[in-house]
Amino acid sequence: MNSGDIPVLTRLSDSRQTIPSAEEDVRGRKVTDRSGNELGKVSDLIIDEEERKVRFLLMEYGGFLGIGEKKSYIPVDAVADVTEDALRIDRTRDDVVDAPEYDPELVDQREYSDRVYTHYGYAPFWGTGYIPPRFPYRP
Repeated sequence: MNSGDIPVLTRLSDSRQTIPSAEEDVRGRKVTDRSGNELGKVSDLIIDEEERKVRFLLMEYGGFLGIGEKKSYIPVDAVADVTEDALRIDRTRDDVVDAPEYDPELVDQREYSDRVYTHYGYAPFWGTGYIPPRFPYRP
């Protein structure tokens, strides 16, 4: 892959790939910020099917019974800790609230991914010299 190209990303739930073991699957776990404040829950994982790597968490927050609920992409680079029932990111609630809006029509476009990575302050995974985070595991 050239540094100017990004792969097609898809939801893990829409792919044929699986997480090797249940304890490694973070879908459904709550997400907390670096201070321990609950932000929402991981609804899905956004994966690069070709490299079999998770690139973003799809987090849902707000709303009531699915009404008014918002979705946000969080780069896996932001994951600081994973426990049995939660996942802590190294950012604040405001960082998540102010992140670029989730748009399923834009997920495969470099511009959207660039905006998300820039917002969170991480180098994009397709860039030269990218070092993948310890988490998450391969699907």
